[in-house]
Amino acid sequence: MTETLAVEAHGLVKQFGSNRAVDGVDLAIDQGAIYGVLGPNGAGKTTTISMLATLLRPDAGSATIFGHDVERQAGIVRQLIGVTGQYASVDETLTATENLMIFGRLLGLSRRQARAKATELLEQFGLTDAAARPLKNFSGGMRRRLDLASSLIAQPPLIFLDEPTTGLDPRTRGQMWDTIRSLVAGGSTVLLTTQYLDEADQLADRVAVIDRGRVVAEGTPDDLKRSVGSASLIITLREPADAVPTMAVIERVLGVAASRSPESGRLTMPLTDPDHVTDLLNALRADSIGLVELSVQKPTLDEVFLTLTGHDTHSADPSTGASDSADPTESPRTESPRTDASATSTNSSAREANAA
Repeated sequence: MTETLAVEAHGLVKQFGSNRAVDGVDLAIDQGAIYGVLGPNGAGKTTTISMLATLLRPDAGSATIFGHDVERQAGIVRQLIGVTGQYASVDETLTATENLMIFGRLLGLSRRQARAKATELLEQFGLTDAAARPLKNFSGGMRRRLDLASSLIAQPPLIFLDEPTTGLDPRTRGQMWDTIRSLVAGGSTVLLTTQYLDEADQLADRVAVIDRGRVVAEGTPDDLKRSVGSASLIITLREPADAVPTMAVIERVLGVAASRSPESGRLTMPLTDPDHVTDLLNALRADSIGLVELSVQKPTLDEVFLTLTGHDTHSADPSTGASDSADPTESPRTESPRTDASATSTNSSAREANAA
């Protein structure tokens, strides 16, 4: 018997005014996998997660979570997911323990159960020593770990992580990576959106590259790298103004299109036959185009993205001027796992829930 997919989406569409944030996205995610959705700011990553998490209604298309329709069976879907976004939803004035207990109480746990779960999660995420400390005294990495812990109170089988390491230092990012791996080792499925190429490469079993609201490529990181050639040739021009004529020479000699990197005068292209490098150098010399550096390297997801989209993951769609601000969901406050009732509370009502 075929195992039900954790996430299955067909032709998802979401439009905000004249901006089509998501334009026909298809996804198929196996249970127990880490699935990466890779794209620049404004590409539609957060909007896609918001539809899968029942926070936004699709304008077209369909999606299921473990076989349950996100529109017709939203209540069931919400019991199966945890959502952690780019910004923490925890209360700055409360302690770590109080925050987790509030989420537990809102999810139907008794006070004793909520305290036990909070203690367990604080230990799991290395926050026991800070349990009684107000969150306003937490570092960014500590807040992010607590936010992730809050999404696991109900032990959901599917966890949406929307750019969970944005703004974190390298050491804290590494700690978050270890935490994400441990979630999957414990039986969860993770859908991870990111604009960091190394993050997708290190964590994801499969990756969907999304740009301008569309999936432009999908596969394992190795598959995607092979799709742009067995290796990449990188050249740095002496005169950045020579980029356009150099790209024309590359296409004529090698038969491939070069991508312009953010660095001035740096061009990257797939290298299918190393023997042709000499031909390219001769052609550039004949056109009086000088180089300051040439290197050959194995393909990375960075080259994959540049080749597929023509820009890097930190750029919005240059043709439309799209940015995070064009999509009201592209940088939301974190949504915690919840029942059909809202899990949002003011400070006063939160304290009452904690004391109940």
